Amino acid sequence: MSLVQHLACACGEVELTAEKAPIASVECYCDSCRAAGLRLQRLPGAPPVLGGHGGTRYVLHRKDRIRFAGGRERMKAFRLSPDAGSRRIVAGCCHTPLFLEFKGGHWLSLYGGLWPAGTLPPLQMRTMTGDLADPSALPDDVPNLRRQSGPFFLALLKAWIAMGFRSPRIPVEGDIDA
Repeated sequence: MSLVQHLACACGEVELTAEKAPIASVECYCDSCRAAGLRLQRLPGAPPVLGGHGGTRYVLHRKDRIRFAGGRERMKAFRLSPDAGSRRIVAGCCHTPLFLEFKGGHWLSLYGGLWPAGTLPPLQMRTMTGDLADPSALPDDVPNLRRQSGPFFLALLKAWIAMGFRSPRIPVEGDIDA
């Protein structure tokens, strides 16, 4: 995998780069990601968000390793509810989901759909499968975790330590209704 991955929304107006190796490459099945995915992929011209089994593909990167190269003013925030502790950032130009950010988090969960064909890092695990009615329908090619695991949280902690316990802010102007 390249040490620098150039990513963009579907129309190319919002550009970013992800530097160095990701923290993890996952597919999330939590109720929140599935509900948000359904709503986001219904926006006009939006690409699919949910995969064949209903999960959302993410590549987690440290915030200090993400660079916004263009179109930052087009980024819009989407929250499932006004008091949600997370926000999903969408390209307002073409409704491409860009990333999920947790309040106070030091990482971004970049949507897998940003990666050009053939460059998405391999899936390492599925998380939050306990929220599914029937998780047995999932393939067994990677671990299917009912919740996030100890090693998952350890990887996040190691990244935070390496960042000096910082959590950079990512300002986004405006919201999008989905």
